[in-house]
Amino acid sequence: NLDPMGVHTGDSITVAPAQTLTDKEYQIMRNASLAVLREIGVETGGSNVQFSVHPETGRMIIIEMNPRVSRSSALASKATGFPIAKIATKLAVGYTLDELSNDITNGATPASFEPTIDYVVTKVPRFTFEKFPQAQERLSTQMKSVGEVMAMGRNFQESIQKALRGLETDKTGFDEIIPLATMEEKEVKDVLRQELRNPGAERLWYVADAFRAGWDLETVFESCKIDPWFLSQIKELVDIEDDVKQRGLDALDEVYLRQLKRKGFSDNRLAKLLNTDAAFVRKFRHTLNIRPVFKRVDTCAAEFETSTAYLYSTYDEECEANPTDKDKIMILGGGPNRIGQGIEFDYCCVHAAMALGDDGYETIMVNCNPETVSTDYDTSDRLYFEPLTLEDVLEIVEVEQPKGVIVQYGGQTPLKLAEDLEAAGVPIIGTSPESIDIAEDRERFQKILNDLNLLQPPNRTATSSDQAVVLAKEIGYPLVVRPSYVLGGRGMEIVYDEANLVRYMQAAIDVSNDSPVLLDRFLDDAVELDVDAICDGEQVVIGGIMEHIEQAGIHSGDSACSLPPYSISKEVQDRIRVQVTDMAMALGVVGLMNTQFAVKGDDIYVLEVNPRASRTVPFVSKAIGHPLAKIAARCMVGQKLVEQNFTQEVV
Repeated sequence: NLDPMGVHTGDSITVAPAQTLTDKEYQIMRNASLAVLREIGVETGGSNVQFSVHPETGRMIIIEMNPRVSRSSALASKATGFPIAKIATKLAVGYTLDELSNDITNGATPASFEPTIDYVVTKVPRFTFEKFPQAQERLSTQMKSVGEVMAMGRNFQESIQKALRGLETDKTGFDEIIPLATMEEKEVKDVLRQELRNPGAERLWYVADAFRAGWDLETVFESCKIDPWFLSQIKELVDIEDDVKQRGLDALDEVYLRQLKRKGFSDNRLAKLLNTDAAFVRKFRHTLNIRPVFKRVDTCAAEFETSTAYLYSTYDEECEANPTDKDKIMILGGGPNRIGQGIEFDYCCVHAAMALGDDGYETIMVNCNPETVSTDYDTSDRLYFEPLTLEDVLEIVEVEQPKGVIVQYGGQTPLKLAEDLEAAGVPIIGTSPESIDIAEDRERFQKILNDLNLLQPPNRTATSSDQAVVLAKEIGYPLVVRPSYVLGGRGMEIVYDEANLVRYMQAAIDVSNDSPVLLDRFLDDAVELDVDAICDGEQVVIGGIMEHIEQAGIHSGDSACSLPPYSISKEVQDRIRVQVTDMAMALGVVGLMNTQFAVKGDDIYVLEVNPRASRTVPFVSKAIGHPLAKIAARCMVGQKLVEQNFTQEVV
């Protein structure tokens, strides 16, 4: 763990192999852990032993032991390619380690062969404190993170910078978090001391800012107690950033840029440091022919050959990707779990890989979340363990040249990339990025609803606080306010009066012309419905109509729901079916679509339409006994619903 004792291991940044232990300490721990297992009487299976080492005296103590697989088993399996739970299951039915062969090395090594790695793996937890404004956001011995991202690189700096950009918290690396230029020195000192002594979700960025503010390594160490080795690595990155700023764009030559990429700097981060845009840096990098190569995870540090395509990118010499020339479909995953975007989307990605694999396509998964099934090396034909950013995805597409890329199964993560990917010539299959944008863009969507004569709650779009107050008077309170382009109701609130609206607008995530705030009249006493449907471009089949048990105003992800609806008349349900079909055809949906309605009396209001997989897909699929995600994936590659014998809603 990079974090000192006192931060729960689930909330700690974790690095493998251990960077700050001597070989002697490492061997003592190995022996001790086996002795603990024997003493406890673990007959077979996985176990987890946690140690702590005093950094000054070297005193070692055992914190706890779990005679079962643990949170770190999944991480260790992904980090090394050695499937702990799978092997443990076989041991439970009587096999011994030497009888089992290692899949990844094609049986060249037995499972009793301890995995070794020739890269650095970093796990960084993902927090969503913005959803819980009253929560205590200091990290302690209670776990508070909701997900995690893992990254691999040839050195610690590359590995950690890849992990930071994979978190999807709008960070591109060690971004500045304190406006050092505008704050007084004493104030800066107070903030940094507080943030380093009582670590929070953004402690790592404060460490970087401490170095920017001129603190030396010892002072930072005294405040945060993160091992000096890690601190010196971060300090070097901050110094390099400073150097990049000083030298400017003209100094970027092939040698210097390759050096920066090897340290894990993203195009986005370099663009920020050089006051230009990422597209320029990427183009410049390509003209110099600086592209990443892909290395394989093989459990044995390249001692034996592997045919398993489990890959990560790095700026090294030799590329081990060896792509095939089969028909390939690439699936973009959902990134780290967070409130509002979790395992439901991974379920869809895995089902897409299964269905398209069965149909003879070579499937390629791109994801960076170690907690998921999609990042198992045997879920798809090829796995790229990479952050889901435009830069990383484009480099994989360049190597693989897929026939189609699926963006509608990973939640909001790949959707954000859809337009840029399409602009770069990537073949996106299923619903077009244009249609996805129409559904997200309030004004364009309103036009479609007007053309179809459908109702929406009275609403307005505000690009500034003053404008919001004026517009709110036009539609009346209470209002639902939210930023555009979010998933899981991030930043969404119900506001009952002007004072609260002003407070919201001041606190709102940057409101601008690019990202306006949406105001909707809140429908009191309405019943909310969720509808999942599949469209193949010609025919629409409703997967299920769900009725929320709580009234409108409780987020659909927090509301209990019933399938079929229990209080909506058949006549209203039939009208809803017609409306869903009309919208799917008007938007040109190919694949899944989720629609939310509010019913008040006999009026049906359209709350929102998402032309992508939604949180409810696994629930509906299991309730009706038809795998919607598989059916929709086949629609995306051109199979019609008729060919798949799925033409009727299951009631």
